[in-house]
Amino acid sequence: MRSITRLCVVAVLAHLGVSMLHGYAHAQLRVDLNSWQWYYVLSMITIAPLLGLVLLWLRPRIGLIVLAASMAGSLVFGAYYHYVFISPDHVSHLPSGDAQGVFRITAALLVVTELFGLIIALVGLWLLRMTLQRGSDAKSFK
Repeated sequence: MRSITRLCVVAVLAHLGVSMLHGYAHAQLRVDLNSWQWYYVLSMITIAPLLGLVLLWLRPRIGLIVLAASMAGSLVFGAYYHYVFISPDHVSHLPSGDAQGVFRITAALLVVTELFGLIIALVGLWLLRMTLQRGSDAKSFK
């Protein structure tokens, strides 16, 4: 179970790093988000995965649920706005600028890190459930 915890840390930190680079590309290209999108990015994409990590050590099940929900929400949001909905946030409709390459690469890497984080969190939940069904102590998850 320790390997799941470590993989969750890797997923969240990688996601945070890619998110920061993607935010930089947004700023350089002046691809603005509206108010609700900013709140969503701040809460669901930035804070929630970090909160999930903290909870992973305090309440493993809740931490994994928060992590899975945040990664799923981030994945749907990013995939829709970067690859489906036609806007300046779409990878094929970016404003001109030197940060287009960074934007496109980080948009793809966000999908990868979010999918990875979601899968790891779901596997962790499954393993935790199997551990609890066997009568083991949930604290052994750490």
